[in-house]
Amino acid sequence: MIRITLIGSGNVAQHLIKTFTKSELVEIVQVFSRKKETLASLIEFDKITSDFEDLKEADLYIIAVSDKAIADVSKQLPFQNRIVVHTSGAASLDVLDSKNRKGVFYPLQTFSKSKEIDFSTVPLCLEAENTFDFRVLETVGKSISNAVFAINSDQRKALHVAAVFVNNFTNHLYQIGQEICEEHQVPFEVLKPLIKETAEKINTLDPIDAQTGPAKRHDSNTIEAHLEYLTNVNQKNIYKTLTQSIQNNGKTF
Repeated sequence: MIRITLIGSGNVAQHLIKTFTKSELVEIVQVFSRKKETLASLIEFDKITSDFEDLKEADLYIIAVSDKAIADVSKQLPFQNRIVVHTSGAASLDVLDSKNRKGVFYPLQTFSKSKEIDFSTVPLCLEAENTFDFRVLETVGKSISNAVFAINSDQRKALHVAAVFVNNFTNHLYQIGQEICEEHQVPFEVLKPLIKETAEKINTLDPIDAQTGPAKRHDSNTIEAHLEYLTNVNQKNIYKTLTQSIQNNGKTF
């Protein structure tokens, strides 16, 4: 049984608490939260602390806080030579304080408090300074997920940037699509089967082969008609930028 302490109370921390409590291979010894009541519904209240000095000994400490807070939190830990990891996709291994053995336990997924996640399908990107610590992270990772990968800091940065494109930017485009529908009194529900099919296509096709639409066809008449129809300047600019990007696909400059 691997004993874990979680530090943080945000989306990632809360999903990890829910997931680890179901695992037979790990035990949550303690959770740090500045506001204990935030986690009261997820774990026994006596396992929650708001004082770093009260942190108990564990095999692994997982810092699940905002990127800008990782360094400060790791410096406040009142012990040395233990395995301390963060869950960030963008922060390097070096952001952690050197008094402890450093690692990364990055779940590559979008997390919302109100949406349950099947952690068994979540890719876990792991990094550690030595083989022993990596094996500990790997054991913990495989106790909750079927997709565990050794990913170094540079690779993780690339994955995080790519994830912003395929998740955050895509979701913003959904929002724009919904705004256009609402502006013209069309139910957004009509687009959901298309959204689903678009996502499912890349299970069998590379994205470049799955691409369709007026930009791909270089259908200038339709493109101009769309731009004329759009009244929002921001929407026009995004449409133009994405159209140009699709049409430049494969070109070298």
